[in-house]
Amino acid sequence: MPRVLLVDDDAALLDVLTLAFTDAGHEISTAKDGREALATLTRDPPHLLVTDVNLPHLDGYSLVRELRARGSKLPIVLLTSRDTEVDEILGFDLGADDFVSKPFSTRALLARVTALLRREAAREDAPQAQAASAGKTALVCGDLTLDTERVEARHRGTAITVTMTEFRLLEAFVRRPGVVLSRTRLLELARGDDGVVDDRLVDTYVRRIRRKLEAIEPGFSGIETVIGAGYRLRT
Repeated sequence: MPRVLLVDDDAALLDVLTLAFTDAGHEISTAKDGREALATLTRDPPHLLVTDVNLPHLDGYSLVRELRARGSKLPIVLLTSRDTEVDEILGFDLGADDFVSKPFSTRALLARVTALLRREAAREDAPQAQAASAGKTALVCGDLTLDTERVEARHRGTAITVTMTEFRLLEAFVRRPGVVLSRTRLLELARGDDGVVDDRLVDTYVRRIRRKLEAIEPGFSGIETVIGAGYRLRT
C-alpha cells in the first residue's frame, strides 16, 4: 500500500485529504509544519510527499530544498495559494515534481499523485540488468549514457540524479543528436503517460539538466539553445 505524507497547517484540509487518500487505498501520515514533516520523513520515509508551501517553522520550498540536498528522489507535490508562474518555476527549480494551486479538486490531486506513484514504481521495479543486457538498453551520445531499462543517467561515467521528466528529456536529446527539438516536441516526448508537464516549464527542466551536467563537467555546453526554434544536443 503506497504511503503518502500530507503536510498542511490547515487541519480541516488535512482531514478532507486524509479521508480521500485513505478511500483511494493509500496509507496516510500527516504533519502540520515543516519541522514535523522533516522529522517524519527521516523517521519513516513515505513513497510520496504532498506539502503546502506556506508552512510554519520550515516552509514547503525549504523542505524540498533540504530533501534534494540529502539526495532524496522522493516524489513531491507542492500545494499553494500562490497561483503565479514564478512560484511554479521556483518549485520545479528546487526539485518538486508537481505543483497544484489552491483551491483544487481532490480527484485531480489524487490523479496526479497516482501518476507520480506509477512512474516511481516503474523506476523501482526495473530489473537489475546483467552486463550483457545493459548494453541492449543503453543509449550513448558522447559522454552521456542512458540506461532506459533502469532509468539511470550518467555523464562521463558519473551518475546523475534525475526525475523521470528530466530523464525523458535527456532521452529525447540522446536519441536525436544534432536535431533541433522545439519546446512543443520536447513537451510531447516528456509527457509520457502522466501528462503533468506544462509547456511553460520546458525551459526550467532544460536549465535543471544543464546545471546537473555542469556539476560534473564545468562549462558544459552540450545542450544548445537555438533561438526561436528550441534546443539540440551538440554532437
